[in-house]
Amino acid sequence: MTEAKLNTSTGNSSLRDVLELVLDKGIVIVGDIQIKIADVDLLTIKIRLLVCGVDKALEMGINWWQDDPYLSSKAREEEQYQQKLVEARLAKLESLNKSK
Repeated sequence: MTEAKLNTSTGNSSLRDVLELVLDKGIVIVGDIQIKIADVDLLTIKIRLLVCGVDKALEMGINWWQDDPYLSSKAREEEQYQQKLVEARLAKLESLNKSK
């Protein structure tokens, strides 16, 4: 009995190989949804999804996670520092207002 070989678009690639390729090169999925009545746009939803590795994202100039205080301890420290500055300025303004 002979076994039939299943040919796929990935050939002999493993899931690891495919995932490595996607993360290295990136993949973009784009979709637009429009709702119109009598040629009047009522709603437009634009969906953009980018899947790639961190190195590829940085190469493309995408680095939003570095400034997100929920994801970056450095950004969290900066946000706390800015909050303390604002609180100090507010306290100073309140003390100036009380002295008048």
